[in-house]
Amino acid sequence: MRLLKRAEYEAVYGAGQRRSSPQFSVFFRAQLALPKEAGGREPSLKGSYTTTAGAAANSSRFGISVKKALGGAVVRNRIKRRIREILRRNRTEIPTGWDIVIHPKATVAKAAFTPLEAELLRLLRGIPSAARNSVPNNVINPAPKA
Repeated sequence: MRLLKRAEYEAVYGAGQRRSSPQFSVFFRAQLALPKEAGGREPSLKGSYTTTAGAAANSSRFGISVKKALGGAVVRNRIKRRIREILRRNRTEIPTGWDIVIHPKATVAKAAFTPLEAELLRLLRGIPSAARNSVPNNVINPAPKA
């Protein structure tokens, strides 16, 4: 699934953490269940999908942000396609329950695919351990409701 709204990106930047490598910066935060509206209904995002606690447990949501400084539209779109392909090919290895924003750096445009894939996967696999070091345990593994 994707992060679509500006508020979703800002929530990751503001309340999340960051890990970097020579070719990527990855911002991440644990997904939180949205509060229910009056009447017990799930809130909906207009024109989008509904986020629930069940959906958060099944997959991580991704956003890819490529600066104009990296090149023209063709170059930026190619970078995004390559990142999406890495995510698609390795979806079973990526930790679930996270909102993740990926910022590629300038060297990504000319790098070979295999090293990019290895580097991005290394960053993504390290998210749960990086978060455990600085986030209270009840945010990552909430206590079951009685």
